[in-house]
Amino acid sequence: METKTLNEVRITGFKVLVQHLGPADAIRFIQSYSHGSGDYTRDRKLWLEKDFDTVVTGIIERRKQKHKD
Repeated sequence: METKTLNEVRITGFKVLVQHLGPADAIRFIQSYSHGSGDYTRDRKLWLEKDFDTVVTGIIERRKQKHKD
């Protein structure tokens, strides 16, 4: 089995998307993904330091604030 470069995989993947979805929907599919933002490693460490009840309480409070806005 031949190992492909990452660029070869991307090209092949996009060709398959276009073939099966058509050009417009292939582009829409690609655009639906984002790299996100922030520092996951730092944030994860902060999340893991909190206990479960604190996390749940924070989620509930944020939802209440969101519904007020």
